[in-house]
Amino acid sequence: MNIRSLTRGDGVVIGAAVVLFIASFLDLSGYNCPQGVDCSRFSTNAWDSLTFLMSIYLAGVIGAALVILGRAMPGRKVAGLDIGQFGVALTVFALWTVFWTILDVSDAGAGLILGLLAALVLAGATVAGPLVPALKAPLLSPAAPAQGGQPQFGAQPGQGYGYPGAQQPPYGAQPSQGYGYPGAPQQGQPAPADQAQAQAQQPSQGGAAPAGDFTPFWFAVPVARPLYGEDGSPNPIAELAPGTWYLAVEQRGQSLVAQTQDGRRGVLQDTTGIQRG
Repeated sequence: MNIRSLTRGDGVVIGAAVVLFIASFLDLSGYNCPQGVDCSRFSTNAWDSLTFLMSIYLAGVIGAALVILGRAMPGRKVAGLDIGQFGVALTVFALWTVFWTILDVSDAGAGLILGLLAALVLAGATVAGPLVPALKAPLLSPAAPAQGGQPQFGAQPGQGYGYPGAQQPPYGAQPSQGYGYPGAPQQGQPAPADQAQAQAQQPSQGGAAPAGDFTPFWFAVPVARPLYGEDGSPNPIAELAPGTWYLAVEQRGQSLVAQTQDGRRGVLQDTTGIQRG
């Protein structure tokens, strides 16, 4: 998975899962058991009790992993549910279990207290992540561009035409012609005799190049956009993330057939505002 496709909500989910895993090694009870009283189930950490370990700590960690995996592989299902939805259900179950467990313990230890806080943040982030704009923002800003050379999958090309930080025309728009632009009159050369013939040599304004003359090119999307299967399936097979370069290998009407970093191909239906490399 491309780390630059992660959102702030994903970062909160990962951080809460790490804290929950650490809490599993801490004591479940904060008091010394009185002599003659059986407090064995609260006197050790969660790894000494399979019930606590699986129903609270590992349930939350596994749920967080499924939520992140659901973003990397959209459309995958577990028991008829999207794996992301299944992960959300596990995190809510972990919070439900630790909440009633801590109410049943007279003197909860650091393992239960920290586990409750981590499970609360984890469940809240998985539920609110797709809904709150602040959590949907990218976790990392685009990386600094590499200087020179042809960009590789997931890499940034050098600054200039196609670099996302530069002012670029949207896909399909014609760059303004002027001195130094390919096809424009150079110093010492006469202007074309027939302006209409010169314009006919360029793609029409706002239009796409003919399919037979298509040349693969690198592009970046301004916001995260789904990539659909070439078979026309309504479920996306991947998600294109801003700040990453992808290769357009074919044009189908107003859509592009794009190739991801791992070699998967799909159809990008929304090509508005993309930047060419």
